[in-house]
Amino acid sequence: MILRPVRDDEEDADVVRAIATAAFGAPRSLYGGTGGADGTGSPEAEGRRADEDRFADGERPGQAARRRGRIRHLARTDPGGCWLIEDETAGPVGAVLSSRREGTWGLSLLAVTPDAQGKEVGKALLARALVHGRACLRGIVCAPRHPVAVRTLRRAGFTLHPAMRLTGVADPARLPALDGAVHEGTERHRDLMDSVDRRTRGGAHGADHEELLRHHTLFVVDDLAGSGYCYARAGRVEALAATSRRLAGRLLTAALAATPAGEQVTVNHLTASAEWAVDVGITAGLQIGNDGFVCLRGMRPPELWLPSTSLL
Repeated sequence: MILRPVRDDEEDADVVRAIATAAFGAPRSLYGGTGGADGTGSPEAEGRRADEDRFADGERPGQAARRRGRIRHLARTDPGGCWLIEDETAGPVGAVLSSRREGTWGLSLLAVTPDAQGKEVGKALLARALVHGRACLRGIVCAPRHPVAVRTLRRAGFTLHPAMRLTGVADPARLPALDGAVHEGTERHRDLMDSVDRRTRGGAHGADHEELLRHHTLFVVDDLAGSGYCYARAGRVEALAATSRRLAGRLLTAALAATPAGEQVTVNHLTASAEWAVDVGITAGLQIGNDGFVCLRGMRPPELWLPSTSLL
């Protein structure tokens, strides 16, 4: 087995995507699961499809390009946290992507192909990623409902917080009027967003905001009550952070109201501390489901921020 860094190029981005697709599309994937004979219809199957959707639904228009861009972004900003394992005969069999932002370490991806599972490939990749974050006081991983993944993260010292997911079609008629202004954000709001990040998650996203802005609409609030931001695209709320519940609720309401009519909405990684978001979802007519775990080290459960699946 050869362990090497992920390079910032299209070839390695496609290699990581291929490993993730093989892992998450397989019945025994590290972050997948097993279901019924046809793999559909049960809550477990729905949860599994949502877990696989995080990395393996590249058939959507533009999805492959966005995923390549995020892989290359992390390989560029965190070369010490992004690694591939290659087998001399089978080729690439595992990948890990992790980042370090102002003392906050995050694990974005850990994938092992089915044939290489059970051979400590994932253990070796996670160990190398943890070395990248060894100087960080805080750590975060958004993990699906898979016993191997959850057990591994707990053994690595993470506290497991059950998470919820909001899905469905939002009913704009049920959403309340906004209690204040929400503006469309631009790169000029970078300092504001970094400041909110530091207050809510302990470390600024920094260059991650540039990557998020390329692919999402940015909603921003900034008034005497505080400030906040939300990234959303085609019904998917990618990340949100605010300095108060009132502003966080305003941002989420604005993002849902801006969703095209009939578009499916997804809001991931809600812990019990973010009940304000659950309340907004219930008002909009969304369904509440299980979304695995938000795994934290040196951090409190997220209350006023909703982590990005890939950039945390």
